[in-house]
Amino acid sequence: MKSDNALPKGEALHQAVLWTTFAGIAALIIVLILNGASYYALRLEDRPYSALHAQLRSSGEIGLRLGILGSAMFGVLFLYPLRKRWKWLAQIGATRRWLRIHVLFGIATPLVVTFHTAFRFHGLAGLAYWCMMAVALSGFVGRYVYAKIPRSLNSVQLEAGELEAQIEALAGRLRDQKLFRSEELAPLLNVPAAQELRRMNVVVALWLMLRIDLARPFLVSQLRRRVLRGSQLITTLGGWLASHDPDLESIIGSFRRQARLRTAIAFLDRSQRLFHLWHVVHRPFSVSFVVLALVHVVVQLSVGLR
Repeated sequence: MKSDNALPKGEALHQAVLWTTFAGIAALIIVLILNGASYYALRLEDRPYSALHAQLRSSGEIGLRLGILGSAMFGVLFLYPLRKRWKWLAQIGATRRWLRIHVLFGIATPLVVTFHTAFRFHGLAGLAYWCMMAVALSGFVGRYVYAKIPRSLNSVQLEAGELEAQIEALAGRLRDQKLFRSEELAPLLNVPAAQELRRMNVVVALWLMLRIDLARPFLVSQLRRRVLRGSQLITTLGGWLASHDPDLESIIGSFRRQARLRTAIAFLDRSQRLFHLWHVVHRPFSVSFVVLALVHVVVQLSVGLR
């Protein structure tokens, strides 16, 4: 009999590929740290005297292979934006699966390239490296802002009216609950007015949105501590983990969803603008990195690996 919690076949395969890739990259990084820490800790002028220099330098036996691997991983990264331009590629797999792979490689690729550089960040290669790090950092920001733009199951962007309707659907149940008083819930459900946010600089709005998200787990843990007692506080690490009380967790889940919906409505205009500006910033960094990386490869091949 098929379990209700079983993943669809395509999703299960995708998850398996994702976790296998993650495990492989994590294992590679761990091996490099364990075996190369003594080399990477040396001053640059002392490294040629190390027995590991021939292997771990950028043009060494291992360093060169890491560079090739990093280049291949960047090739995978750029498939995601190309998917929007190539129709045949857009027909392969769901957008959310491509995005997960893009995020995974966006985190892993800079790590692999860092070990390829042997932690040397000077010259043209260094410029390309810091450009790559700017791409990675802006990618984190873009992914965060993207998640703040509510979408339906088919990835169509939701409007404020639809979000308000979802909040109203939750409101009746939350009014009927007896565990918490309204003043106890106010900090979790309190968000700035949309009109106030529209007058804010987009960077300030982004920082405020991040602060609200970071504060939410603390507020939720406080709500749990108001209800849980004795051993329950220990097993939940003081309210940070979910309890075994289904009623409490159901109500907590509803509160968290309403808090997220209220935040989404308040920041809807700013999130859309931030995401538009992110495209303006992220794309030039990406193109600059590709150009610098190609120049670096061409120069190294023309003068010979050293």
